[in-house]
Amino acid sequence: MRISPLIDRLVESLQTMPGVGPKTATRTALHLLQYNREGARALATALTDAAEHVRRCRTCRTLTESDQCAICANPRRDSNSLCVVESPADIIAIEQTAGFSGRYFVLHGRLSPIDGIGPDELGLTELPARVRDMGAKEVILATNPTVEGEATAHYIKESLRGSAVEVTRIAHGVPLGGELEYIDGGTIAHAMQGRRSVD
Repeated sequence: MRISPLIDRLVESLQTMPGVGPKTATRTALHLLQYNREGARALATALTDAAEHVRRCRTCRTLTESDQCAICANPRRDSNSLCVVESPADIIAIEQTAGFSGRYFVLHGRLSPIDGIGPDELGLTELPARVRDMGAKEVILATNPTVEGEATAHYIKESLRGSAVEVTRIAHGVPLGGELEYIDGGTIAHAMQGRRSVD
């Protein structure tokens, strides 16, 4: 149902966000206009500022408004290990664990020839030079366990073959607290392949 040209345009714009369909977009638009005009103005300003000033870090390719992101600019980060991820959201997830102190390289996607996404679009041609320049001893492949993610990890491993760097893959398998009877077969198969000795 059409409401008014400006509201319709707002609803359509809100639907560009992941997971936001017509109903959620309409509800959000009407809420902002009816109850929170100040919030709507602040959101519009923040979106405009981010769209105009946020770009890719020249070193790791994550999103930042500076030439170099805070992680790359931090001299205390470990330059021996480089973690390759698909998106800036993956960096946030890893950083929240406080279990990794190395550096990152963001692909902004994964190999998908059907969609026209090849090594150049992901910056994979830059990766060997990045590994060499930082003197990394280990490259951790943290792409998602999808067909495209696995293909991307394999491509990276092959592109680094012959270099002195050790290439590792993050483990996939049974989640902490999970019960085997409720876990899908693919996850269990990954867990069985990635098993390790008990100390």
